[in-house]
Amino acid sequence: MPAPEQVTEGRIAAGTPAFRRTSLAMAGAGLTTFALLYHTQPLLPLLAAEFRVSAAESALSLSLATGALALSLLAAGSLSEVWGRKPIMVASLLAASLLTIIVAFTPSWHGLLVARTLMGVALAGLPAVAMAYLGEEMEPKALGLAMGLYIAASALGGMVGRLATGIAVDFMPWRPVAAGIGVLGLVAALGLWRLLPASRHFQRQAPDPAALARGLLRQFRDPGLCLLFSQAFLLMGAFVTLYNYIGFHLLEPPYNLSQTMIGLIFSAYVMGMGGSAWIGALAGRIGRGRVLPVGIVGIAAGVAMTAAGPLWLVVGGVALLTFSFFAAHSVASSWVSARAAAAKAQASSLYLFCYYMGSSILGATGGLAWDGVGWGGVVAMVLGLLALAFILALPLARLDRASGG
Repeated sequence: MPAPEQVTEGRIAAGTPAFRRTSLAMAGAGLTTFALLYHTQPLLPLLAAEFRVSAAESALSLSLATGALALSLLAAGSLSEVWGRKPIMVASLLAASLLTIIVAFTPSWHGLLVARTLMGVALAGLPAVAMAYLGEEMEPKALGLAMGLYIAASALGGMVGRLATGIAVDFMPWRPVAAGIGVLGLVAALGLWRLLPASRHFQRQAPDPAALARGLLRQFRDPGLCLLFSQAFLLMGAFVTLYNYIGFHLLEPPYNLSQTMIGLIFSAYVMGMGGSAWIGALAGRIGRGRVLPVGIVGIAAGVAMTAAGPLWLVVGGVALLTFSFFAAHSVASSWVSARAAAAKAQASSLYLFCYYMGSSILGATGGLAWDGVGWGGVVAMVLGLLALAFILALPLARLDRASGG
């Protein structure tokens, strides 16, 4: 455990041993959260072929998990107000890892979907509570960096899940690969339990469902939070839609790429890691309202590049949109923690509810665009979502200038 003076007299400051332990524990949790959730994404063409389902149906293996995660976040955030942050996070990661191992041994398509849905329910306890934990325990000057590092690790987890899976399935069946991801999650759960300091600034609430419900509804009284919730839905929906179906696009002529080559393209998540940490610190200096619209424009530029013919432009577009997406998400998520006056876990859970509902609903809808129109339809849909996100970012920028975020 960290030295008591580092956590009892004020909050955790950047550069201290307590900050390093917290960052390491949360980074491991963030990495495995996204690896557990998104490792099926590069498998969608394989799942469609093995279980004889369409592209849109194969995406249910991801959409049902993210949808269940979104719905469960509301309850998980509220439960953490009663039971505490760390116990919820550890139990969540442990259960989700075990369910991922079960998925690897499930023989039927419908059984796989049920197991993935339960995995989404189990996983919900970590993302919303993690944001609230950091918001409560970190010094204000350290919060942007801590949140950026957590999201950078989440980006790495998305890359590990996609890249490792995409490469490994060219050499072995997908089931042992999925089981390996589950074992990685068990290791991270152990690290979270051993390394993460117990909450020192958490104020436990008595079990009162009516009060917890009022706390959720209270968040909607803040127009800035409502706009941030909208950003989560639109940006994550756009991002996941593109990533869901680009594998199908690159398997076709003129690219005809292998699963390994498509998996290597997911190494663009390295750009997301750099984007979230650097932009999180930058937004703390010059203002979140200035940075968020630039991030949205960057995502749109990257999406437009994927519609070009040359493979190098497609790969460059994926890198740009990934960097810009995680930069925008880092800004918006830390903004929620800073703006919520009370019940930060509930505010964070609402943000992530919208975030994962965007992934679930819009990610599945993108399959209809792919099946009906092809890649041009997917690109048009995503650009439309980003245009709306940019429009909604403008009043957020005004609120930032008026109130300091």
